[in-house]
Amino acid sequence: MHVLREWKKVLEGDLDSIVIELQDFLHAPSLILLSGDVGVGKTTFAKAFVKHVLGDSFTFSPTYSVINELGEIVHADFYRLKDPEEVVHLEIGMYVEDKEFFLLEWGRAYLNEVLKELPRGWSNYEIIFEVNDTKIANETPSRNIRLIKLPQD
Repeated sequence: MHVLREWKKVLEGDLDSIVIELQDFLHAPSLILLSGDVGVGKTTFAKAFVKHVLGDSFTFSPTYSVINELGEIVHADFYRLKDPEEVVHLEIGMYVEDKEFFLLEWGRAYLNEVLKELPRGWSNYEIIFEVNDTKIANETPSRNIRLIKLPQD
């Protein structure tokens, strides 16, 4: 693993700037694994990412679907998956065809299976979110965010 960039003491209002800066590091098509504890900001980040890439014409609303297509972005939430074999049945390859980004929440345990389903030529990244003990201004805890380049194959 290679850390490409790290942001410290991030508040929700900082996400738009981080998503803009992130574009300098990502090589599409890209798998972006979103990792961290419950409530750390993975879905909030995904919303900011979708808004920046696709504009206001697309509304990101997490649903109970495991995979959602949003223009050139695919978003998946594997929180409810129980077994790695379930990944094969999702037919990820069909979803990501001609897409630029695949945002994947709760996918760390299934990464090997996901990588087998992606077409050749995809770049693989992980963004790790951690709550920072430092509270800012209104006592809102900040987050630390790290962008990691995952090894290919």
